[in-house]
Amino acid sequence: MVQFDEKLYFYLLGIIPVVILLFLMLQVWKRSKQRQFASQRLLKRLAPDKSAFKGTLKLIIFLLGISFLVLGLVNPKIGTKLETVKREGVDIVFAVDVSKSMLAEDIAPNRLEKAKRLVSEIINQLASDRIGIIAYAGQAYPQLPITTDYGAAKMFLQAMNTDMLSSQGTAINSAIDLATTFYNDEEQTNRVLFIISDGEDHSGGTSLQAVENALENGIRVFTIGVGKTKGSPIPIKRNGVVESLKKDAQGEVVISRLNEPVLAELADIGNGLYINGSNTEEAVEIIKEQLNQMDKKEFEAKQFAEYKDQFQWFLGIGLFFLFLDIFLLDKKTAWLKKLNLFNENDDE
Repeated sequence: MVQFDEKLYFYLLGIIPVVILLFLMLQVWKRSKQRQFASQRLLKRLAPDKSAFKGTLKLIIFLLGISFLVLGLVNPKIGTKLETVKREGVDIVFAVDVSKSMLAEDIAPNRLEKAKRLVSEIINQLASDRIGIIAYAGQAYPQLPITTDYGAAKMFLQAMNTDMLSSQGTAINSAIDLATTFYNDEEQTNRVLFIISDGEDHSGGTSLQAVENALENGIRVFTIGVGKTKGSPIPIKRNGVVESLKKDAQGEVVISRLNEPVLAELADIGNGLYINGSNTEEAVEIIKEQLNQMDKKEFEAKQFAEYKDQFQWFLGIGLFFLFLDIFLLDKKTAWLKKLNLFNENDDE
């Protein structure tokens, strides 16, 4: 387990593209002035030991030095001692719709990205609850089992996309059925399932039956709607550029709409609540209030109790690269000059 003490220093890495840009501008300016002074062949005769690649090599070494110094300032820490602690919380499973309809852009930047942001913001509000993640379209797939590792949860969450499941469609019942297998603590009384979707459901009435089964297993079902009821076409993109819009069998452009009645009915049967996710802050606040009203169950969890600083390694390597950059001259290295790997000895 790795932690970063001062993540703010990561912004200093923005120096790197600025330095590269300045270097390229300097090279263009130097070559322009050199062409005004003399021909390339004459310049090689005037400065025969001038290396053509050392400048670039020095830049790479300098940037490596800066990068390692920034990592040193951030101070990465490695967990060295794992211990068992008692925590109180709720078991929460997020079922995120990754069907193609979630690419509709009636809510910026699109429904899927909005859903991922909602889940991420909910996770930020949690303290000691356990969470799991399910991705579903035509079928459901376990993305992350129940865990207290919020960092891992966010990493898996960001990796979700509409291409991760080959079976398309929207089978909410599959996600609900899979969610019932996530809660492995028989004594856990507060089990919550959040379904984040646009409400399109191709599983018919079986979703209602799945919610009833979940409720019998002590699982409360909440639904969060993403999208607009007026609907939007589904763009088909390649390299970020819209090539066409999704069409049905008759060649008509498909308009995908937020189906709030379906989501509201699922939440009602599941003893939960339907929440419109258009306003992230409001939706997260409602969910936070709902979770705070629930009784917490005590459970054991593993976590790192001691962390060891690692900044000294990065600072040392960074200083080494900077000193190397200082003492590395622009002239040709003797043994490399003999090898002539870069054809620097050619007069033509």
